[in-house]
Amino acid sequence: MKTINPNNLNQKDNYKLLSASVVPRPIAFVTTLNDDNSLNGAPFSFFTVLTAKPPLIMLSILRKDGGVMKDTARNILRNKEYVVHLTTMDNIEKINLTAALLDVNVSEVDLAKLTKVKSELIKTPGVKEAKIRFEVTLDKHIELGDEDEITADLLIGRVKLYHLHSDIYQNSYINFENLRPIGRLAGNQFLTKDGFNEIIRPK
Repeated sequence: MKTINPNNLNQKDNYKLLSASVVPRPIAFVTTLNDDNSLNGAPFSFFTVLTAKPPLIMLSILRKDGGVMKDTARNILRNKEYVVHLTTMDNIEKINLTAALLDVNVSEVDLAKLTKVKSELIKTPGVKEAKIRFEVTLDKHIELGDEDEITADLLIGRVKLYHLHSDIYQNSYINFENLRPIGRLAGNQFLTKDGFNEIIRPK
């Protein structure tokens, strides 16, 4: 058994070890409104459910070098709302394109040719290609990091409305055969019911 003290690892190596050990993880595709009202979209796998009463979900967004906040986190803090979509085999190729590094206010949603769909309770649109999406409002924001640097933004969101495609929501249950969920592993690897797959993230 190999024993490793995380204090002896740098941030990159801790990330690699944690993200490859806590698997598989669902991938949240999150849309937010930029300050010019263009639609930002980005995938995140540090994502999970917190509680059902109230319906809270958690999203942790790592900051860029130097503690710079990512566009998604900044947009959520400004607008107090966002849309979370579940990434599946049906949309993984397009969602993967949104991981490209683009300039501020350039829409990843437009780049990936995803179809915008109006939300009912919030201003931020979602995308039609996801079979599950949540309209979410910000409940709590917690800065994470060491004393010398903030390294992540923990965002706790309250689900205000569920949108579930009719072919996956049947008799009050999710039909996983039709949903075709995937789980993030590490690097370019993800997991489906058929085994391991790999998809190269764009530069």
